[in-house]
Amino acid sequence: MYLYGASGHGKVIAEIAEQNNIKIEAFIDADVNKQKILDYKILHKMPVGKDDPIIISIGNNIIRKKVVSDNPDLNYTCLIHPKTAISTRAVIAEGSVIMAGVVVNAEVQVGRHCILNTNTSLDHDCVLGDFVHISPNAALAGNVEIGEGTHIGIGASVIQGIKIGRWCTIGAGSVVIKDVPDGATLVGNPGKIIKMKNIHNL
Repeated sequence: MYLYGASGHGKVIAEIAEQNNIKIEAFIDADVNKQKILDYKILHKMPVGKDDPIIISIGNNIIRKKVVSDNPDLNYTCLIHPKTAISTRAVIAEGSVIMAGVVVNAEVQVGRHCILNTNTSLDHDCVLGDFVHISPNAALAGNVEIGEGTHIGIGASVIQGIKIGRWCTIGAGSVVIKDVPDGATLVGNPGKIIKMKNIHNL
């Protein structure tokens, strides 16, 4: 397996691979000043063939999407930490990573290249679009929908049945009790929208 992105987030993903007894061939990173991370070499060009499994180990949702857009035919795979509770009725799409302590309940759908970070909780029937990042200790109640590219901050809570749009930012510790439109930044308890951004080019 190759990991694209040699950063702190990549270190966590590398250790998930190790926990699953998956051999890491190398990291890949465009920064030529980076030579080694953990015990692994860093390559600066994409040596990966179509059959070589690869994970994008970059936390930034926009950059992760760009890497996929530039390299659509690679063999993107999933990584799931062994110390998780994932329903057999959940669906996890390609490229997604699930960290230690995560709970994913019945009939949850997780899109492509998502990050479910440490100790997150997704209750029944949640639907996550592609390139979503759920930060550590965030909790989604049942039937929550989250659009492409949205980032849910550390410790945030979302009540049942809420729809959060595409490319939103939900601040750390926020409590979401109303639907959130595309491109919104929401913070606080109860959550309030403080900023909107144009997402048409994302």
